[in-house]
Amino acid sequence: MLGSAVQNIIALSDSVFLYHLSEVDFAAIGFVGVFYLIVAAIGFGFSKGGQIMIARRSGEQNYTEVGRTFWAMLYFEFALAVVMFFFMQYGAYYFFSLFVNSDIIFYKSLAYLDYRSWGVFFSYVGVAIIALYTGVARTMFIVVDTIILAVVNIALNYGLIFGHWGLPEMGIAGAGLASTIAEVIAFIAFVTYMLFDKNTKLYQLFKFPKIDLPLIKAQLGIATPIVAQAVVGLGSWFVFFGIVENLGERQLAITNLVRMVYLVLSIPCWGFSSGINTMVSNFIGARRKDAVIPIIWKTSKLCFFITMILTLPVVLFPEFLLYPLLGGEDMSLIMDAKPTLMILLIILAFFSIGGVYFNGMAGTGATAVGLKMQAICAVFYLVYIYYIVEFTNGGLVWAWASEIFYWGIMLGWTVWYMRSNEWHKLKV
Repeated sequence: MLGSAVQNIIALSDSVFLYHLSEVDFAAIGFVGVFYLIVAAIGFGFSKGGQIMIARRSGEQNYTEVGRTFWAMLYFEFALAVVMFFFMQYGAYYFFSLFVNSDIIFYKSLAYLDYRSWGVFFSYVGVAIIALYTGVARTMFIVVDTIILAVVNIALNYGLIFGHWGLPEMGIAGAGLASTIAEVIAFIAFVTYMLFDKNTKLYQLFKFPKIDLPLIKAQLGIATPIVAQAVVGLGSWFVFFGIVENLGERQLAITNLVRMVYLVLSIPCWGFSSGINTMVSNFIGARRKDAVIPIIWKTSKLCFFITMILTLPVVLFPEFLLYPLLGGEDMSLIMDAKPTLMILLIILAFFSIGGVYFNGMAGTGATAVGLKMQAICAVFYLVYIYYIVEFTNGGLVWAWASEIFYWGIMLGWTVWYMRSNEWHKLKV
């Protein structure tokens, strides 16, 4: 869960500190934060292709191929990081101008991204390492590394946003710099762990093989639909924020508060989804296809119960449970968000099951089918949001209700596909 939620943890930390700086900064981080989540999701999605293949080779006990698959993934991730860095440095200005009407939101978003973009190198290489250890089912140090990242990010946010401990007072730009430095330190910690990990010899991780284009191509065949799914899913959320921004900075701030709660409460689902990727692929590699649907169902039930246990208190009593993070003299933003938080309860009920089933399907290699599902659902999702915001008085509550319809349809469609047994014909 923690390994899958690295970017969620960073986004949460940035949002909490900027909430206490000003409402405008809080609104801005909501917008640019979703953009960077898309950037991070692209790298994470490509690592999923490698993770599925690593899990399959591990299930076959073909350990040398595990190492070769990891290096093919690592080479591609670094090349992709270079491309994304230059886009954020030189293309974000023109890209943001298509979506943002408020000048202050526009320039604060660019100030954050100016520093945050440097972290993409360590983020993309980091997700490749996480994919390796998740694929071979050795995830303990991922927990340790994520805690290191979170602690460093929180400490530096406090210092660089407000100018404490002799550090410069940088505001939202300080949040971007703090997150980048945290990723660098977490990366160094993980590489140090790998150097002392005795199992690296089993996978021949330090042989530094030549670039294997056919193997990279094979990974891309699996991963490209997953990346497209992430871009479609989070991209539609980015457009959603752009549409809501037209309602005013206050509505954007409320939406960011709900998004922040959503990110935290969705951590169990992201973790179980990543785990089910590995388990499904591993079972298929070990010729146990009969165990696939039962393990997806059991995992989805566990994910649902854990998500609901965490969600119900937050949604029913936000003024008490959110106060330690967002408390202050003015609690009006939390109170104004309460109706939307009630919708979030229903969203998470569908998402906790649908997310696990959808990622279980991806573990079979049916990523192209998943892309088709998500693209069709996303089109209806965006049309619905645009209609609600621009042509009705439904406001944020009905706009957020689009997530219910989205995940409800995705869940039903994915369950139907898995029961059709079409995935039995796929080869990875």
